[in-house]
Amino acid sequence: MTLSLRTSVKYLKGVGPKRAEALARLGIRSVGDLLYHAPHRYLDATTVTPLAKAQVGQDVTCVGRVASTGILPTRRGLRVFRAVLRDQSGPLECAWPGQPFLERQIRKGQLLLVTGPVRYYHGRQLVPREFVILAEDGEGGEPDRGLVLPVYPATEGLTHRQIRALVQQHLDELLPLVNDPHPRSLRTAAGIPELRPALAAVHRPAVPADAEAGRRRLAFDELFDQQLVQARARALAKRGRAGITFTNKKALTTRLKQHLPFELTGDQRQAIREITDDMLAPLRMHRLLMGDVGTGKTVVALFAMLLAVENDYQAAIMAPTELLAEQHVATLSRLLEPLSLKPDLLIGRLSAAEKTAARERIAAGGPRLVVGTHALIQESVQFHRLGLVVIDEQHRFGVEQRAALVEKGDAPDVLLLTATPIPRSLALTLYGDLDVTQLRERPPGRGTVKTALRTETARPKIYEFIRSECAAGRQAYVTYPVIEESERADLKAATVMAGRIAKVFPELAVGLVHGRLRPEERDATMRAFRDRAVQLLVATSVIEVGIDVANATVMLIEHAERFGLAQLHQLRGRVGRGTAPSHCILLSDVPEAAPRLQAFADTTDGFKIAELDLQERGMGELAGARQSGGVPLRYANFATDLPLLEAARRAAGEIIARDPALAQPQHAAYRERIVARYERGFELFRVG
Repeated sequence: MTLSLRTSVKYLKGVGPKRAEALARLGIRSVGDLLYHAPHRYLDATTVTPLAKAQVGQDVTCVGRVASTGILPTRRGLRVFRAVLRDQSGPLECAWPGQPFLERQIRKGQLLLVTGPVRYYHGRQLVPREFVILAEDGEGGEPDRGLVLPVYPATEGLTHRQIRALVQQHLDELLPLVNDPHPRSLRTAAGIPELRPALAAVHRPAVPADAEAGRRRLAFDELFDQQLVQARARALAKRGRAGITFTNKKALTTRLKQHLPFELTGDQRQAIREITDDMLAPLRMHRLLMGDVGTGKTVVALFAMLLAVENDYQAAIMAPTELLAEQHVATLSRLLEPLSLKPDLLIGRLSAAEKTAARERIAAGGPRLVVGTHALIQESVQFHRLGLVVIDEQHRFGVEQRAALVEKGDAPDVLLLTATPIPRSLALTLYGDLDVTQLRERPPGRGTVKTALRTETARPKIYEFIRSECAAGRQAYVTYPVIEESERADLKAATVMAGRIAKVFPELAVGLVHGRLRPEERDATMRAFRDRAVQLLVATSVIEVGIDVANATVMLIEHAERFGLAQLHQLRGRVGRGTAPSHCILLSDVPEAAPRLQAFADTTDGFKIAELDLQERGMGELAGARQSGGVPLRYANFATDLPLLEAARRAAGEIIARDPALAQPQHAAYRERIVARYERGFELFRVG
């Protein structure tokens, strides 16, 4: 039969139904899948040691002819397969304990490559971790150099050695099936090799550098496909429907600037300029405002909202929790008081009559500024003239929820906010369809947060410190990674510890919040904490977003090693929101975790922490299936491939600018690949 990349792998020689099943578990169903099943590491066996020079204690790679084989039983009943290899320098015995079956594979006269440690056992003996039969009896001379051995992801019933043999057996017939979709000019600009040689280098590298060059090509293609989807989505979002062209009347924005009780930072001024330019342009704004904890994103968003209002449009801000929505109303009301403007609030806990009244006011165009939760996207909510949509903590909403709010208006501008700083490399990939603005500068007058790493022995002192802060009228958080104690993990759990902490601090009101509480119970406790009726809040990471209590000055994090660095940074951001000095105490008795926790304690820069998090957890866990279209990356590595990502983004952007729908014949291969890879790619990315 004629082979193509789509041919089922079961038609390859050496693959029966059972092996095809095992390959399917690795995601290998077609011959193309097999070709793109890249090794996850390589054994560098390029430097060959003469057999006579292999020293006890060394890890070596040797090549020799099999002079004799045999099976030796040991006193313990273990059967050891042994083979004596010989090269020009002399002989060396190799031993495979517990593998007598190798007698059927390794025979006298074969040329063998072996790699492993040399030990002393009745003389020098090599114990191979890996072996490769280079030639049968009478074939070929001894090579003057060794091999780079690919090690493939394997599965039950299929070893990496069997996968390697299968790939090597068919590689020469599979490579000609591949056509490179990139023209030479694009390859040269990106500094990547042709596709066929790259795939050959991935599976059969002569030196480790070949394998890396091949991986870079596959990584580029992966990032390029993703950036094509993003660039296409961006083009649809901006040009699919002409946006509103606002006029910079400066009536309300100038007055707001005059009445602000603080000076804007340089970053805030730059962000306001970028957003204003977007809103004055005829294309729809589609921007992500990424700001570290406490950098003043809400004020920047307010300038954008006022620009819409002074053009006789409404502006809406959607928050993920009722508490955060109430917080926004309080902040905006305070800042807008000198302008005689008042935001309206629409959240689930309002009474039926209050909700009806709010919906009627919004439909009539009464409130120009509307703050709400998911309640804003219900069908019964109609806006009079929606010009700007602001979505706070946008990652907490699904794409469809964000789209539902945007659909309430006639092509309103969209501003997404996030307090989770992520490295630029990740931002380009996750939010490639958006223009990204970063806020890194903290406004002056914000309280400082000192971070300290402590062990269990310091607990009494920590409790004394919390007691003294609360006695001075301040408040504190105690955070745990789990809700209830389990028998398997020796972790202090929030529910159990809330009871113990109440006994330690009988003079304080202690509250408890976690993810399994009903939202109204959780919000009630958080409101009590905000209103100072609760002094000490015991919580899980549920508080990492959406609570702003300026009076809280202590954050104690138990089992800090169980949290990711970005999560720790969000938790630390709950304190230091007022003017008083604040403290974050990391409690951990795991010595291995100390270096990473100390690195976290030494910096308060969320973007630097995001880079550390990226190095530590790798791109897979951080990005997960949030990649465009839900496809996680297989070959690319954010920590090292930023230049590749930039090159992919540039190339994809140029192609989409020339051919937005990839309709030209020379782009057919791109379109085909993307439709196969990202099933909903073209539809999903209209709203960031």
